[in-house]
Amino acid sequence: MSTSKRIAILGFSLEANRNAPVSDKKSFEQTLYVHGETFASILDTDRATLPGTVRGFCATLDQSIDWQPVPIVLAEAPPGGPAEQAFFDQLLAQMKQGLEQAMHEPGGLDGVYISEHGAGLAMDLDDADGEVFSMVRGVVGAGVPVIATLDLHGHVTPRMNESTDVLVAYLTNPHVDQFERGTEAAKIMMEMHRGMQPHSVLIRVPMISPAVSLLTASGPYADLINLGQSRLGPDIVNVSILAGFAPADASTNAMSIVVTSRNNHASAQKLAYELATSAWADRKRYITSLTPLKAAVDKAASVASSPAKSAILLADVADNPGGGGRGNTVYLLKELIQRQVGGVVLGMMYDELLAAEAHQLGLGASFNARFNRDETTRFSEALSADAVVEALIDGTCIGRRGIYADRCVDLGPCALLRVAGIQIAVVSRRYQCADPVFLERLGIDLSQSRVLVIKSRGHFRAGFDEYFKPEQIVEVDAPGLTTPVIPNLNLTRVPRPIYPLDSQMCWAP
Repeated sequence: MSTSKRIAILGFSLEANRNAPVSDKKSFEQTLYVHGETFASILDTDRATLPGTVRGFCATLDQSIDWQPVPIVLAEAPPGGPAEQAFFDQLLAQMKQGLEQAMHEPGGLDGVYISEHGAGLAMDLDDADGEVFSMVRGVVGAGVPVIATLDLHGHVTPRMNESTDVLVAYLTNPHVDQFERGTEAAKIMMEMHRGMQPHSVLIRVPMISPAVSLLTASGPYADLINLGQSRLGPDIVNVSILAGFAPADASTNAMSIVVTSRNNHASAQKLAYELATSAWADRKRYITSLTPLKAAVDKAASVASSPAKSAILLADVADNPGGGGRGNTVYLLKELIQRQVGGVVLGMMYDELLAAEAHQLGLGASFNARFNRDETTRFSEALSADAVVEALIDGTCIGRRGIYADRCVDLGPCALLRVAGIQIAVVSRRYQCADPVFLERLGIDLSQSRVLVIKSRGHFRAGFDEYFKPEQIVEVDAPGLTTPVIPNLNLTRVPRPIYPLDSQMCWAP
């Protein structure tokens, strides 16, 4: 009789920004939407297109036990608006059908692994991730281990916690530990197969934090995560602290403390209480300030005209495609043009029509570039400027550093345009500029860049740290869908009271 473990793999991954355009089926298909034989083939051959969590989970089981992956569905879209309800319903039904079929096959299922984000929304549903987890538990029953990995910007609801055995969140921001968290999930599942009974406790802390204050190299969030990790031991199997995603503007918004113990509910409860108390006591440390747009351009102009000064990176954090931003606002670009700041590289502007036009005109062409000619999204204003086409590529690459390292990425047709002394990387698919390879493929020598403008909130730090130290980074306060200035998000659906919107509130776990 075979002892091979049959483990289902599935996931719905979307970091949803309430005010961004709806994430439809095409949004997922352009990033990752695999099922059936296609999914099975990828697992058997080249896993480079899969999330690091899935690669880590599978690699660990490959090396450790006799197992059989049972591929169900993996769906991942770039951060954007809530999922189109019809597509989400279709996806959920597809997952359910696949799980039911797997349960009726010889051997059934010995576990389910879910690679999820945790801040998912559908048009009619705030707790989209809870809907997935609840469906999974309903199909497989109480006796089958269900473990999920989550982005630390997710929100954990009671439904999510009750429907799974263990939730494993990233520990790093930028998220460079996705493979390791998949590995951890696999090890916990194997431990459950040996008889370990996990007990998970969730405490939701009523606070939302600016994304730029959630780095894990230093600061309040780093201190909290490190405190949790210092408590791991024979009793505590996992500590996950998810800060949440403010632009989701959902009833699920909160900081989530999830502690999982081995065979001992009391120890998980005690530690969760300690961590929640610590998080609340530290809440004022999460409030941050950004550099006003004009002051940031002043710095850029000074650096551009003074070779002796260190190069700087201007982070356009309010237009971060990694948080649902369109990656095409022109506030910073307009100011740089008006101030005639030269020696600037801007990565990346998402404009499929402009990239296509540049490819049609060809290398060396001069033309009037019309940015955002058909955009209707708030903040995506139009801009026309004379431009020269300096480089053209197809946009496919393997990530070199940071969150995209070793993962296959397709930016679509890309063009490098020169506008008034500014080099602008224009892409056809919306990605945050978190890996130097995106610009290097266009022929840009970043070691010679004096002023680099990046449309990213924080993941660029793990990619561009070989060129820019923390003191060379300027976070710019410009308008956009992903502004870290919480009052500017105009939140209407978050639970109240919540800090910092209700700054005088009292709370205790």
